[in-house]
Amino acid sequence: MVELLGPAEIRALAAELDVRPTKKLGQNFVHDPNTVRRIVELAGITPDDVVLEVGPGLGSLTLGLLATGARVVAVEIDPKLAGRLPRTVAERGPEAAGNLTVVGADALRVTRDELGEPTALVANLPYNVAVPVVLHLLAEVPSLKTGLVMVQTEVADRMAAAPGSRIYGVPSVKLAWYGPARKVAAVPRSVFWPVPNVDSALVAFERAGSTASEDRDVLFGLVDAAFSQRRKTLRAALAGWAGSAERAGELLTAAGIDPRTRGEQLDVHDFARIAAAR
Repeated sequence: MVELLGPAEIRALAAELDVRPTKKLGQNFVHDPNTVRRIVELAGITPDDVVLEVGPGLGSLTLGLLATGARVVAVEIDPKLAGRLPRTVAERGPEAAGNLTVVGADALRVTRDELGEPTALVANLPYNVAVPVVLHLLAEVPSLKTGLVMVQTEVADRMAAAPGSRIYGVPSVKLAWYGPARKVAAVPRSVFWPVPNVDSALVAFERAGSTASEDRDVLFGLVDAAFSQRRKTLRAALAGWAGSAERAGELLTAAGIDPRTRGEQLDVHDFARIAAAR
């Protein structure tokens, strides 16, 4: 049996390590066991999974993931936290200790060779780098099939936004290129220590089929250009990307899209047709 961490254990570990949560690293530790159990349940983790966790911190979610019988690869940038995590697991779930691998690295730069072939991403992500981390890991680790991440509510809304909404933009399209994403639950501020000054939510996503990196690079460049000047028509916004406004209009017409359309009106399939036309 794996014992989860509560508020008293979290504070004791932080005091032992002289860890003072910082906004720079986005450190807000989950201290509510019921929230951890809910995250693990919503992620649908089974003993057959290899879970990639980013920013395990003091180990709250790590212990919950290991309790399923799954293997966990935890990426932690803070050397003190990375060094203490295996001992925390050995103390609170000795039978699960062999299923944990800790990688001391920056999640924005970690490589596939360091991670192996995890099947699921489950993480409480630092708010300031949540989207770049998710996109980096999906690009770097093709074995990842599903994900459930806790992020700032505003970020969750953007990640799962549909075309036509004011918050639909680059993160929405790029994540949709890998597969569907949806906001699945709100997370109250009270389950964190220290209590953040923003609300949080869980976003679930899955990879839909295989995708070629060269196609991704072309499409992502197109998406960046389309949203760099949101108020302009695509004919104007894509002038630099296509070489000229005239050429952009030709590509849009060839893809079956009105050149007067704006980027926020297109879904990922529309963008893919434009990229293919180029």
